Amino acid sequence: MKSTANAIRYALSATLCVLSLHGITACAADAFELTSPGLSDGGTLALSHAGSQNDCGGSNVSPALQWRNAPAGTRSFAITLFDPDGAKGLGTVHWVVYGIPASTTSLAAGAEPPAGVRVGLNVSGQAAYRGPCPPVGEIAHHYIVQIYALDLAPDALAAGLTRDALHAAIKGHVLANTSTVMRFGR
Repeated sequence: MKSTANAIRYALSATLCVLSLHGITACAADAFELTSPGLSDGGTLALSHAGSQNDCGGSNVSPALQWRNAPAGTRSFAITLFDPDGAKGLGTVHWVVYGIPASTTSLAAGAEPPAGVRVGLNVSGQAAYRGPCPPVGEIAHHYIVQIYALDLAPDALAAGLTRDALHAAIKGHVLANTSTVMRFGR
């Protein structure tokens, strides 16, 4: 459902033009977009991205991410990966990354973030990516990867923020945001 909505939203924003009697006079800018190469919105994560904890069998390899069409004035990005199905519906934070320079448009799978980029605290209190590991027998969980285009300098935020603390710190500084959903179950 979300992938269809995102596709429609992107198609409309990419083609929305103002018409005059003499033809097209102006087009809206392309939408800010986040993707994971080789994985469609709502697609299932490979086992390598799963957690190594609790016999999940994964390797805690963060997924590759790419983004484009950040709004003018963007100075940095922040990314979170959140499982709203985790902890019996209270949610689980898997990854918090921020202070990503505006010149960066991707993160490779499993790669350490660029120098100076900060990794916040996940559900286990570690500054690291923690792969999905839903309980056996539950339906596949949804993992929302959200990116925020910020008007803040890359070094503006303190180290070691939780997702909630990041949200509080960036309030009023978000120029745009977008997301993609990944799924994983076992």
